[in-house]
Amino acid sequence: MPALRILFVALAGVFLFAPYMWGQSAAELQTAQQLFQAGKFAEAQPIFSKLQKADPENFQATLRLGHIALLKNRTKEAEKWLSKAVQLQPENKSALGLLAEMYYRRDDFRRAAPLFRAAGRDVIARKLESFGDRVPYQVQKKDFEVRVKFLQTDHLPLISARVNGSEPANFLIDTGGAELILSSEFARQVGAVEFGETSGLLASGRAPFQHGRIDSFTLDALEIRNLPIQMLDGRTFAAGAPGKKVDGVVGTVALYHFLSTLDYVNGELILRPKSRKSLKRIENATKSPSAITVPFWMAGDHFLLAWGRANDSPPLLWFVDTGLAGRGFIGTPATLKAAQIQVAAPPAGATSGGMVARTPPFVVEKLALGDAVERGISGLQGELSGIGEIRIAGIISHQFFKPYALTLDFQGMRLLLQRAKT
Repeated sequence: MPALRILFVALAGVFLFAPYMWGQSAAELQTAQQLFQAGKFAEAQPIFSKLQKADPENFQATLRLGHIALLKNRTKEAEKWLSKAVQLQPENKSALGLLAEMYYRRDDFRRAAPLFRAAGRDVIARKLESFGDRVPYQVQKKDFEVRVKFLQTDHLPLISARVNGSEPANFLIDTGGAELILSSEFARQVGAVEFGETSGLLASGRAPFQHGRIDSFTLDALEIRNLPIQMLDGRTFAAGAPGKKVDGVVGTVALYHFLSTLDYVNGELILRPKSRKSLKRIENATKSPSAITVPFWMAGDHFLLAWGRANDSPPLLWFVDTGLAGRGFIGTPATLKAAQIQVAAPPAGATSGGMVARTPPFVVEKLALGDAVERGISGLQGELSGIGEIRIAGIISHQFFKPYALTLDFQGMRLLLQRAKT
């Protein structure tokens, strides 16, 4: 009887406190979700981890652990959690899409394609399936350092490259772009294979993207074979190089496959293999007092996120998009308020079809990315909806980076900013 009484009391305690425990878990999950949406991934992770350990069937906690691992570009860890999330909810498009994205980053197109299709992204699936046995982004050389001179630095860096053995063509460099982007006209000229259309939001508004594949992209003496591409109306690129014909854009996904440096002062793009030797060379160069290291996260296939400030604002999450032609910043109305920046009213009848509001430009007295600080940066007000569920406060761009050599280290997830020697 005493034993039964103890068991009864214990069970009564469980039922008595269960609503409290469930309520506490719900509150913790809500807190973690809010931290995640604010870009505070390091603070959100231990809460999601605690919830997942308490309940291994907790889908939201499992999904978020996978998403945070992917944001850190830890694909092995991301695969573990995202595969578990798909097991828990096999038809959940968010889980399927993130797992597809993880394999895409590994260039494992065979595994990525069916997941993209299940997530409702059939055009992407067809593009990746077309590779068959081809190795994406294949480079024959193992040790190289390719330096491609800028044809111009302003309004955006412009370089020369060849596609499928073509004559030299002009390409902008823009971390706001994803894969290699070709103008639709040029893509047809070089025989790009096409697979269908999706749409995306540009500064000017929503625009259709065609998806395709090319056999080769050659920068100086470096030939890169088997690349997925996107295609856009070439007029989209015009602001980056007024008066010049622009045939495409080198986006973040292409740069991701190398240890890439945009040296704005010396006017060159430097590509090295993602090897210890190359990284050591960069790290030696960035030991000087003028070198700055800024951690970043990568959302989606190309959204580089890092913390900074505008004037004396609290820390704010920036999207590092180098492709804002001639300017250095876009801030949301809330960000401008936090930075105490006054913006003039738009002209009568002015409307915005994209992310940039039709208000006059302004100057940010002090703009920071990590410990890197620049002054007198030209900015615009923007209506930024965020990166999925992640809220961003603004975009930091071209003008800010002009005093630097900017290296993108996707293994250490660091931006290395070195004031370049003139």
